[in-house]
Amino acid sequence: MSNSCALCGATGAVAPTAVAPQDVSVDLCTACAAGVTDGPQDGPHWQCLHEAIWSTEPAVQVLAWRLLKALPEAPWARDLLDMAYLEPDVLAWAEAGVSDAEEAVVHRDSNGSVLSAGDTVVLIKDLPVKGAGFTAKRGTSVRNISLVMDNPEHIEGRVESQRIVILTKFVKKS
Repeated sequence: MSNSCALCGATGAVAPTAVAPQDVSVDLCTACAAGVTDGPQDGPHWQCLHEAIWSTEPAVQVLAWRLLKALPEAPWARDLLDMAYLEPDVLAWAEAGVSDAEEAVVHRDSNGSVLSAGDTVVLIKDLPVKGAGFTAKRGTSVRNISLVMDNPEHIEGRVESQRIVILTKFVKKS
């Protein structure tokens, strides 16, 4: 049994943590174990996932993939998730342990296309931006959108250097 965290490599107090739904456990420090159980908050500690996702241990890859998936607003996590390759059986294991709560909210554009975080959309209507004093013009491209996880009709994006909430019925995926 190793005396270091399988994700971040911290030495000292580590405890075995189960990687459901398989009967496998890995040793994690208290910070990593808390992130696995309560969900991670974007911060410097999670940069350790850059190494962990490429581990030769499937259980470590599964935990790293799940933690990256739980950081949808962190651009570095999305990029790392896009680059990462997991064998099909390891990916199935990782997906089996992710709750379906976040999958329940599906964001669709005006044409019914599913929107994802990081997509580029185009405005299909002039939109007056409340409180900002300008109108977002029809045809404006909004890159690298963020999804409002508790509302399928709202996305966020930058228009004229302002971060605004946009209704999905006024955009189309490009």
